[in-house]
Amino acid sequence: MTLLPTTRMRLQRTAIAALLIFVGGCSAFRQANDPPPAFFSLASPASATASIATRAHVVGATLIVNPPEAVAGFDSQRIIYVRQAHELEYFAHNQWIDTPARMLSPLIVAAIERGGAFRAVVHAPSTATGDLRLDTEIIRLQHEFLQHPSRVHFTLRATLVDSASRRVLATHEFDAFVTAATEDPYGGVLAADQAVANVLEELATFCANVKLVR
Repeated sequence: MTLLPTTRMRLQRTAIAALLIFVGGCSAFRQANDPPPAFFSLASPASATASIATRAHVVGATLIVNPPEAVAGFDSQRIIYVRQAHELEYFAHNQWIDTPARMLSPLIVAAIERGGAFRAVVHAPSTATGDLRLDTEIIRLQHEFLQHPSRVHFTLRATLVDSASRRVLATHEFDAFVTAATEDPYGGVLAADQAVANVLEELATFCANVKLVR
């Protein structure tokens, strides 16, 4: 039996419509079964930094803290992990609530304030003026599966500048490794919190020591 052209076109349209409905249904099924993304934040350091300076040293000293920066690859909300050297990968369903640099900014201010070496620690941009300026850059924040158990590696470069003369007073690179309690993104997040806490405690001491000898 030979189908008329009109009948043949109607059948083709029906087949295409059925195919689209099937594909759309499969897509919706996949989306419904995809796990929702999990969002994590960097927590404040668990241990407060002990006071470093006496009140005599504190008078008149103000530190301006510039927003941290990050090297390429570490300037997004995606949580990075490493299974082989030099290759960065990202967890598919886990990410930071903000970029590590923006999350780190208030933590730096809080850690240095707890150190007690400055009369005021001011987050830039601000109309306030300061004696010193702190610039920081995240070199890496990654969950490394290069060994077992895995660990988080956090590196931060810090530069202290004299605000009046714009002279670089000191530069230092802080490096921290913290073993993950579990081999999953959450274990890495907890290890990242501790790595950040360790580095910020060292950073507060660094800023205080440079201020005292400038």
